Amino acid sequence: MATGKINVSVDNIFPLIKKFLYSDHEIFLRELISNATDATLKLKHITSIGEAQIEFDNPMIEVKVDKKGKKLHIIDQGIGMTEEEVKKYINEIAFSGAEEFLNKYEDSAKDSGIIGHFGLGFYSAFMVAQKVEILTKSYQDAPAVHWTCDGSPNFSLKKGKKENRGTEIILHIADDSKEFLEENRIRELLRKYNKFMPIPIKFGTKTETLPKPEGAKESDPAPTKEVDNIINNPNPAWTKQPADLKDEDYKEFYRELYPMQFEEPLFHIHLNVDYPFNLTGILYFPKLTNDLNIQKDRIQLYQNQVFVTDNVEGIVPEFLTMLRGVIDSPDIPLNVSRSYLQADGAVKKIASYITRKVADKLTSLFKNNREDFEKKWNDIKIVIEYGMLSEDKFFEKADKFALYPTVDGQYFTFEELQEKIKALQTDKNDKLVILYASDKEAQHSYIEAAQAKGYEVLLMDSPIIAHLMQKLETSKDKISFARVDADHLDKLIQKDDTQISKLSDEEKDRLKADLEAVVKDKGYTIQLEPMDSSASPFIITEPEFMRRMKDMQRTGGGGMFGMGNMPDMYNLIVNTNHELVGEILNTKTEKKRERLINQSIDLARLSKGLLKGEELTNFIKRSYEMVK
Repeated sequence: MATGKINVSVDNIFPLIKKFLYSDHEIFLRELISNATDATLKLKHITSIGEAQIEFDNPMIEVKVDKKGKKLHIIDQGIGMTEEEVKKYINEIAFSGAEEFLNKYEDSAKDSGIIGHFGLGFYSAFMVAQKVEILTKSYQDAPAVHWTCDGSPNFSLKKGKKENRGTEIILHIADDSKEFLEENRIRELLRKYNKFMPIPIKFGTKTETLPKPEGAKESDPAPTKEVDNIINNPNPAWTKQPADLKDEDYKEFYRELYPMQFEEPLFHIHLNVDYPFNLTGILYFPKLTNDLNIQKDRIQLYQNQVFVTDNVEGIVPEFLTMLRGVIDSPDIPLNVSRSYLQADGAVKKIASYITRKVADKLTSLFKNNREDFEKKWNDIKIVIEYGMLSEDKFFEKADKFALYPTVDGQYFTFEELQEKIKALQTDKNDKLVILYASDKEAQHSYIEAAQAKGYEVLLMDSPIIAHLMQKLETSKDKISFARVDADHLDKLIQKDDTQISKLSDEEKDRLKADLEAVVKDKGYTIQLEPMDSSASPFIITEPEFMRRMKDMQRTGGGGMFGMGNMPDMYNLIVNTNHELVGEILNTKTEKKRERLINQSIDLARLSKGLLKGEELTNFIKRSYEMVK
């Protein structure tokens, strides 16, 4: 058996690194500034433990564009490198100096915020540069070093002229990457990826207005001075302890994250955990519409304050992707470009933790100020209902805070609702029937009829409510939901009303035959029911199961709940005790009887929202004729 070591040819791998290392070439700036940040944080750490006897002061990172010279400079005041360190860290591809530093100092450096992982970030420079120079001087008493490489495996290394501690990277921008010589483009990238880096980043200068000197005239211009333009916020709110922040601080940070969002968030959740994983962040509940699609991808993922992506699928449970805010964790496993999540057990734990924190926050808000929580319900219900539908653990916790509003503006928890309606709203099988309306205006007549019987009617109008009701019915004991215009309502009326039909069996048969002759092509199932004489003479209902399946088809269409087309099915309920039904039976001419039946059915269809187009036009003409 032969053994050996695989040889990797740098001549072959270098072009691959240059071309394919990162999915977006713009990432080079993020990587180089991450390296500069690490160099500065290393210096901060070794000075804090007394290993380096130097003044740390307030170092910054500077980015400069030299458009005329076709160069981009990234300058730090960090730890610097000796000649040996340049050979070790720069010339050995995939050697991570950050990892070595963390291993060396172990416990004392675990909270230093050092970013680097792969040792490849520096080489991202060659995606946009035809030549790269490194000018560096170590904090130790060692000569400065000047390293140069033209994008081939060949480099030069000589004594440098740099006098100050730190490192300057000079990118000679390639002709096909001239966009990175535009100040606006660099400013855009700095704000995108480095907005919250822990070290101040200078990019040019800005004019600052000073107070007028004492005795100056009102017409005198205020004095000004040029100051460093710091483009980032090194101490964002999520890096602080919740106890050190006020509500206004959270709102101010929200405005910083979303400057074009003018509405204030409803409330926030501060994430802060260091075991079994490290994760910080702030999530905000904005006012949400019933649209499940347009709200997503507003949460930003950071790793040690470096922006990674705003696609947090996998880390944040899907139902919470409609929230906004920031999540920062060094423990989220990423691939070499830090752009895509890898499947990992830690990610599942993080998602589970976030779900639990959100549920706990909602429980707390409900308990501490129920009145305020009820006021916000319509703005947050879509997230909660989606969470109940998609996450079993969240569903279990939601019993404590999920609300079920009535058409009259009252709010009940599920337990409260059961107590409220159990005496009246049960069917023949002792199953609790929860009546609801999906459109308060369109279903007004049905709501009125149900309330006249003393029934409570919920208002459940979100686009996923049909799916959620299915889950509630399977998880709760002996309950069912029925829309207020569904056939289930009539079964309740049958149970609670002890009405005896005023019609004989012979009259019922004749009435049914007359009705069938008129509606034979309309597909209605005719039901003759003895109801209170004050109830409507004709009611059109829809089988709850079929109607709900159609709702799910509409909301799922081709998505996770997609299904085939469901047919239209309706019941025509005729109140045999109503005066109008008796008049129809006693009408002597067939033509008049047919006209009364058509008019009555069309009135029922109008109430149900089924009368449209030519049929509506004919109904209006017929109504005018009858009025005459």
